[in-house]
Amino acid sequence: MSRISGRFAELKAAGRKALIPYVTAGDPLKASTVPLLHCMVEAGCDILEIGVPFSDPMADGPAIQRASERALKNGIGLSDVLGLVRQFREKDSTTPIVLMGYANPIEAMGVGKFVAAAKAASVDGVIVVDYPPEECGPFADLCGKAGIDCIFLLAPTSTDARIREVVRAGTGYLYYVSLKGVTGVKTADAADIATHLPRLRAASKLPIAVGFGIKDAESARVISKGADAVIIGTRIVQEIENAGPEHAVARVKALLIPIRKALDS
Repeated sequence: MSRISGRFAELKAAGRKALIPYVTAGDPLKASTVPLLHCMVEAGCDILEIGVPFSDPMADGPAIQRASERALKNGIGLSDVLGLVRQFREKDSTTPIVLMGYANPIEAMGVGKFVAAAKAASVDGVIVVDYPPEECGPFADLCGKAGIDCIFLLAPTSTDARIREVVRAGTGYLYYVSLKGVTGVKTADAADIATHLPRLRAASKLPIAVGFGIKDAESARVISKGADAVIIGTRIVQEIENAGPEHAVARVKALLIPIRKALDS
């Protein structure tokens, strides 16, 4: 059982929902990333998504685009991200870590080299936005052999055929994108999400994590009623941007603690 599957099993047994935060590696500074990861665990987060900076993050809205730009200016590449994961693992060997990003940095490193390096760094899962399941069989196979979950995105517009493809190829959890469009530009509609999740439940036994448009404790609480996890990214990235390096850790922790409480209420 992978660390991700194990974490979801523990949460299910306890009747709790997973809180999954997202941060861009190297934002606001390279030295900020590991303290941010640890503070999110201290705030009650269950799985950590770490964004790999990329110059053309097509699924992301302005806030995460700016975070990628700041990280790239800080000289952060894929090798640096893996180094930060290794640094985090020096103190935390149990919290699942998922890298989220785009195919270009992986292709530039070399798929085989990336999977081996990710395994060595104790990465638990990968979300590659522009690797659709029907086109990344060899990559998914390599990840599976390395014990790394391949997590794919589904959306309100996903057809039954696409859902079947994701269920066939995906492991770890299903990432349900609650909105049409990019991250951070709209607020998730809990009623609309509730109409779509039963179709995913019927197709797969994997946990369902809902992301895009979840901004606060109340929206997280309501959406978690039908999901196994909520993912919060843009709001965290905005807090980091507004706080600056000196106060980012404290601001992110203050944001996440009431969300954890709301999920447990």
